[in-house]
Amino acid sequence: MLPQTELAQETSQSVTIAAHPVTLRGDLILPRAAHGVVLFAHGSGSSRHSPRNRAVAAALRANARVGTLLIDLLSTEEESVDASTRAFRFDIELLARRLEHAIQWLEANGSTRSLGIGVFGASTGAAAALVAAARRPDAVRAVVSRGGRPDLAGEALTAVQAPTLLIVGGRDHPVLELNQGARKLLAGLSKLEVVPGATHLFEEPGTLDEVSRLAGAWFARYLKVTPAP
Repeated sequence: MLPQTELAQETSQSVTIAAHPVTLRGDLILPRAAHGVVLFAHGSGSSRHSPRNRAVAAALRANARVGTLLIDLLSTEEESVDASTRAFRFDIELLARRLEHAIQWLEANGSTRSLGIGVFGASTGAAAALVAAARRPDAVRAVVSRGGRPDLAGEALTAVQAPTLLIVGGRDHPVLELNQGARKLLAGLSKLEVVPGATHLFEEPGTLDEVSRLAGAWFARYLKVTPAP
């Protein structure tokens, strides 16, 4: 839990983002003097309430001084359908379009439009994050994937210009192989970090803290915006 002094320096608001034909719900939290803002793309069957993503988001705000926007990529009705049919969780094209709407919202919102934008994706959300980054190279300055499926981004990998960090658990062997293959296709700067002893969900003691540390260092490095002369 963050110290009260840290919490007092944050501003928080619930937001809605139009993504025709649905409206997405989100939570925007900004620390004082933020260096950037990170949009979170949750994984299969998850939501903006994902405890792992919320833990990483809190660490990013406290240690990297970046704001965070956690959103539901599906509407309430779509979440209900997906829970029983899994109709939407692997629809990377749909999820990527939703992320693009959120990126546009960040660019237009008064409290975030001057901040560099990063995207943090988990599982299938990582593929959607990379597709969105490929389509919006002017807006997305950095991408971090946690236990992601970048392979599902397909041909979009060859168009990703944003510096991309792929974080995989050392015991998550199938996903590690997929990340190694996907990294070879990434057009821009990239790095693969393997967290020893971690499985796919990073449930082992200390492993999620390591994810937060690695992601924080990456975003702190690449999200700072240089003022125009």
